[in-house]
Formats: sequence, structure tokens, C-alpha cells
Amino acid sequence: MAHIAYLRVSTTDQNTNRQLTDTGISFDKTFIDKCSGGSTQRPALKELEEYVRENDSIHVHSIDRLARNLVDLKQLVNDWNERGVSVRFHKENLNFNAGGNDHMSELMLNMLGAVAQFELAMIQERRQEGIEKAKAAGKYKGRPTNETNHQRISELRSQGVSLRKIASEVGVSLSTVQRALANA
Repeated sequence: MAHIAYLRVSTTDQNTNRQLTDTGISFDKTFIDKCSGGSTQRPALKELEEYVRENDSIHVHSIDRLARNLVDLKQLVNDWNERGVSVRFHKENLNFNAGGNDHMSELMLNMLGAVAQFELAMIQERRQEGIEKAKAAGKYKGRPTNETNHQRISELRSQGVSLRKIASEVGVSLSTVQRALANA
């Protein structure tokens, strides 16, 4: 039986120092993601899913660290329980064990998962409002379109600039530069 920690923060400049530090558990393996919890397409989560075995225990600081979508949250917990893996959310003090869970834990998972999903929706709404205000103030222009990038790439290439230098200047990959020139 292994004790496995799963830690997640939303961005690369955040740290996981506050997560699972006071559990008193010596973890056999730790998986860390530094990306949004709005999707289950996360590298460390995928590694964790491949790593866990029957009788292992997955420890997560809080429900919103595992998923910000109720369907994803329930799917992950149910899949692991069906495989004989237990899941513990330390902040909420909820345990989900292989072989069945009590009704109160299921209710709490549903309620807190719904709150996490609501929080994600509010974050996205505030982000969009900020973008709209920045656009109105002329401070946000968005990501350059492919057409804009392709014109700049063609212009730089006609000046004799190397492909790697073009990629660096335009802020795209070398393969994007090659593709743009091939399609020009």
C-alpha cells in the first residue's frame, strides 16, 4: 500500500508549499501539476492514474485541487475506488474508500464539487470582463492572427532573416515558420 500525494496549482509561478504539509504522512510518491483544474488533461494527473495500484491511497489537499468540474471530480474518485484505490481530501476531511462510501461523504463531495465548479465559472467570467475592459481601453489586442504572423514571417524571410531568428522574433515555433513559408 502506497501513500500518494497529488498537488496542483494553477500557474507555474505558484508553489505547492501549503498543500499536504501538516498531514504527518510520509508520501511514497508525489505528483505535481501546475495548470488549470478545469480539465483532467494534466500531465501529472495522467501519470498518477497510470501509477496507482489496488490498496494505494491518494491524498489531495482539497477537492478543488483535484477538479473544478463536478463530473470530472466524481469520475476520478469513482474510477479510483472501483480500482481499489482510496482517495482522501484533507481540508474537507473526506475519505472515499474502495468498496463503498457513506451517504454523507457522497453528499459533501457533490456539494463541494459544485462549489468548485461555480468558482471556476466565476474566475472565467471575471477574466472575460477584464479582457473586455482592456480591449475598450485599447490595452488588449489579443493574440496575433495567423494571417498577421504569416505576413510578418514572409516579410522577414524576404529580408534574408534565418528561420530560427524569424521564429524568435515572431514568437512562434520553427515548424510554424516552415509551414507558413510552405503555404505562402
